[in-house]
Amino acid sequence: MTGTEARTSTEEPDSARSRINVIRTSPNRADIEELTAYHEFLGFQEQQKRTYGKLLDGENTPQNISVYGFLLGTLCGGGLVYAVKVATEQPQLPYFLCALALFHFLEYLATALYNPRKLTLDSYLINHSAHYHAAHAASFLEFAIESYFFPSWRPFGLINGLGLLLVIVGQAARTTAMMSAKGNFSHRIVDFKAPEHQLVVHGIYSVMRHPSYFGFYWWALGVQCLLFNPICLLLFVFYLHRFFKERIAYEEYTLLRFFGDEWTQYKNKTPTLLPLID
Repeated sequence: MTGTEARTSTEEPDSARSRINVIRTSPNRADIEELTAYHEFLGFQEQQKRTYGKLLDGENTPQNISVYGFLLGTLCGGGLVYAVKVATEQPQLPYFLCALALFHFLEYLATALYNPRKLTLDSYLINHSAHYHAAHAASFLEFAIESYFFPSWRPFGLINGLGLLLVIVGQAARTTAMMSAKGNFSHRIVDFKAPEHQLVVHGIYSVMRHPSYFGFYWWALGVQCLLFNPICLLLFVFYLHRFFKERIAYEEYTLLRFFGDEWTQYKNKTPTLLPLID
């Protein structure tokens, strides 16, 4: 293919231009949807040109999605094998790495399976926030310092086992919440009600009001028990409680606006199961 042929192959065909002109002069709903889809296709082509051959640049591209999944799978599988086969007396850190990788992978997988319209690279939640990364950095730091100065704390014991159990329960609750809510689930609080938005009251939502928050709360505290990080555990209890208390208050304000008495009745009979958060 010559250079001229390569350029002309990406230009708009005359038939497409004429079709767009017809739509612009006499639009109807079907024509508008067709024109929107066509512009989305052109935008996708432009994005593909910009990101061709690039990896780990933060763009929502197939290559980044596959690399993220591969790295998380490697970390999860490697951590589990190392914990079971090598670090049998002190498996806390590899178990934590396994749980962390699995958490991010399941966020993406659950979105892909049950909420595909909202699926992007950000669905992995890896670029969550600076506070999130700082919290995990602090966990690693405390674990390393205490392992060096207090090695007698590190053999796997009852508290570590309890932490691992909390991690499993928390992860199960969060993933089940995303499965139950399907398209109604969002990683961000929305300020307007979409026509298809429904109040989810079945499944795990019939047991607790905010199961995804419940899941992350106990997952995060479980991680600190698993690592036996007493300082981070106390800090996590304080900051997680403050964060979820404020977030739940605002989210429930929006839900009251969206659903009125239906939300009030549901709230009155369904607890959060989060300590000190009504």
